[in-house]
Amino acid sequence: MSLIDLSGNLLFVAFLAYLVATLLFGGSIKQANATGKNTGKWGNLAIIVTIIGFLSQLGYFITRWIHTGHAPVSNMFEFTTAFGMFIVGAFILIFFIYRLTALGLVALPVALLIIAYASMFPTEVSPLVPSLQSYWLTIHVITAAMGQSILAISAVAGLIYLLKVVDLTKPSKQRFWLEAVMYCLVVVLGFVIVSSTFSAMDYESKYTYTDKEGVARQITYNFPPLFGMHDYQAVEEHGMSPLVEMPALVNAKKLTTVVWSLLVGSLLYLLIRLIARRRISAMFQPLVKRVNLQLLDEVGYRSVIIGFPVFTLGALIFAMIWAQLAWSRFWGWDPKEVWALITWLFYAAFLHLRLSKGWEGEKSAWLALIGFGIILFNLIAVNLILAGLHSYA
Repeated sequence: MSLIDLSGNLLFVAFLAYLVATLLFGGSIKQANATGKNTGKWGNLAIIVTIIGFLSQLGYFITRWIHTGHAPVSNMFEFTTAFGMFIVGAFILIFFIYRLTALGLVALPVALLIIAYASMFPTEVSPLVPSLQSYWLTIHVITAAMGQSILAISAVAGLIYLLKVVDLTKPSKQRFWLEAVMYCLVVVLGFVIVSSTFSAMDYESKYTYTDKEGVARQITYNFPPLFGMHDYQAVEEHGMSPLVEMPALVNAKKLTTVVWSLLVGSLLYLLIRLIARRRISAMFQPLVKRVNLQLLDEVGYRSVIIGFPVFTLGALIFAMIWAQLAWSRFWGWDPKEVWALITWLFYAAFLHLRLSKGWEGEKSAWLALIGFGIILFNLIAVNLILAGLHSYA
């Protein structure tokens, strides 16, 4: 068995382990709610399975690194799987500090969705472009991903906090936005479903187009094309032509992927609502009724306190050093750079509001969710739609 095959198998084992651990965490919480007693043995079993999954994914990361000769963080598949791994690692660390079983019920499904999302991108190993052939790539991307993963735990704690305190029986802005968060998670699942479906169909449509530098290029769609690249011409079509031509700044292929995901995710969300006959947030609320709100608030705050400086180092300082070496400038207002700055400014505002204005509890939980939403927007929308120096990702 080759190293690349071994790494793929290890990633699959990790995915299954996280899935089993999620069920174990859920069973532990449900039994504790029913009996009113601590069911620590189930929680202990769940964390053991989680650690097995994390070690398997770490094995994937190391074996792929050895096979490729560089850190596996140079494209969307590699970075996103690493991001999911770091989220699980951050959760394991927090779990052993606070012993909050409910965190696993949210953190692991988020990691599962992220890894499933990553699996929809090409997994082939390809040579690095010249600008990526630097050890600063490894330092910058891994540190930024670690910072984002720690910040993600604050959102996990915030979501659990809101699931307990928001009254879902009465119409309110809080109820609407909490359900909107659940909808977004379903949309990610919709992306996985639609990508798997068209991948199984071996769907491909090829077009030539003109990029923003005026260079003629060719692109292959793996979804029926809703949007066409700038000055596109069909090379090989399968049943559908683009409905709208986009300007050169927009990657129409990736925009098509996002819109297909929204369509399928919305249909899936409506289907779940029709079958369950209640909001998705209401389905999860009974599982968090025994959580300690003060402890959740502390977890959310401390996650930001730790994650913010790590993100600052990776996404700004190390990124600017690498940018100077790769492109002879520290800052260039590339879309990815702009959104990294927006993310940093948001969490700086989070800490300011928390420390000087006393925004604790529910307000802090909402801020944590908004912050993670910005991180996901940067990961998904900026990478998939806007063309820039980071488009190779």
